[in-house]
Amino acid sequence: MIVVCNTSPIINLAAINQLGLLHELYDEIIIPQAVYHEITVIGAGQPGANEVRKSYWIKTKEVNSKTLVKALKMELDDGEAEAIALSVELNADLLLIDEKIARSVASRFDLIYTGLLGLLIEAKSKGIIQKLKPVVDELKEKAGFWISAKLYFRTLSIVNES
Repeated sequence: MIVVCNTSPIINLAAINQLGLLHELYDEIIIPQAVYHEITVIGAGQPGANEVRKSYWIKTKEVNSKTLVKALKMELDDGEAEAIALSVELNADLLLIDEKIARSVASRFDLIYTGLLGLLIEAKSKGIIQKLKPVVDELKEKAGFWISAKLYFRTLSIVNES
């Protein structure tokens, strides 16, 4: 399975010491150079920076289609643009991306995507985590992950938690 990941899922999971969930769910994830740069250079010293630098299961790959990246950068930041372009190039099975505009752009390319909440729902359904609520609460409190009250309660109801 080819899984491409943007910055947000990595740094948010790293902030709550749950980055290993990505490895347990997907074995290996691929990030473009811009995401690597955002996490390890711009975010040096922040959650995820050392983990990404040292990880054997997070692979960094350069995007070949510079023209596509340039076009995508008209709407998106560098990491989002490269993550979508790389997903297209690799015919990825899944793109992990949270930002609303980026998801809208990904859908124009018929990419299958999910965000942090979707991967946490998957982790619970596979028994990797026992309860979703404490993880989401910790994301909100420690990582500063923003989620509307409506989405918070809808996410918990999907996994039969309240």
